[in-house]
Amino acid sequence: MRPETIVIVPTYNERENLPNVVARLMRLPVELHLLVVDDNSPDGTGILADEFAAKDPRIHVLHRQEKAGLGRAYCAGFEWALEQGYEFIFEMDGDLSHNPDDIPAFLAAIQNADLVIGSRYSNGIRVINWPLNRLILSLGAASYVRTITGMPFSDPTGGYKCFRRSALQAVDISSVQSNGYSFQVELTHKIWRQGLRILEVPITFTDRFHGSSKMSGKIVREALLMVWRLLFQNGCLREPNPQQTIPK
Repeated sequence: MRPETIVIVPTYNERENLPNVVARLMRLPVELHLLVVDDNSPDGTGILADEFAAKDPRIHVLHRQEKAGLGRAYCAGFEWALEQGYEFIFEMDGDLSHNPDDIPAFLAAIQNADLVIGSRYSNGIRVINWPLNRLILSLGAASYVRTITGMPFSDPTGGYKCFRRSALQAVDISSVQSNGYSFQVELTHKIWRQGLRILEVPITFTDRFHGSSKMSGKIVREALLMVWRLLFQNGCLREPNPQQTIPK
C-alpha cells in the first residue's frame, strides 16, 4: 500500500550528497517515498538515483533533459506527486542543509494546516556554517518579503516545506513564474492569499559541506522584483483575499 507522504528532492550535481540523503530518509520512523528530480546532472547524480530506485521501491526518479531551475524542477515533482495520489508532499534540498529528522514534526503540524514551512528564524536564528554576509542577505530578504507582501512568516524564503495535497491543487502550479529561490515566496503567497492555513515549525539549517551553492545575482534580482508582482496580483492588498478574482 502506497504511503501518504512523499519527499521531493531536486538535484543537480549532488552525487556526493545523494547517498546520505537517501540513507537518512529511508531510515526515518515514518512511512514515506522519495522522488529525486534530476536535471541531467553531468556528475552522474541521475544515474546514481536510478541505482537506488532499482534496489528500493520507495525511491522514484524523474529525469529532466536540462538544468532549468529550482522552480521548474519542483513544479515537475509536484505534478508527478499529485498524479500519483500522495496526500503530504515535501520539498527538501538535496545537500542535507535540511535535516530529514525534522519530517515527523512537519507531519504532526500538517494535521492542522495546509502548508507547513520550516523556519530558520522562528524564536531565534538557527543557521550553521553560513558566512555573516549570507545570513544578513537572508534575514534582509525575509524582512523585505514581509514588508511588501504582508505575509507574516518569519522565514518566507525557506525551502523546507510540507504541502497538503489540496493546497497544491488550489493553485495553478503551471502558472508559477519564478524559477530561482523566489519560487519559494511565490508559491507560499499563492496559498496564503487564498486564506489557507499556514504554520511554521522551527528547524536548524546547516549549509552544505559538499558541492557549491546555486545562489547567483540573477536569482537575487528575480526575487527583488517578484514580490511586487505578487502584491499587484493580490490587488495591492497585504492580507489574504480569497474572494477576489485574481490570476493564480
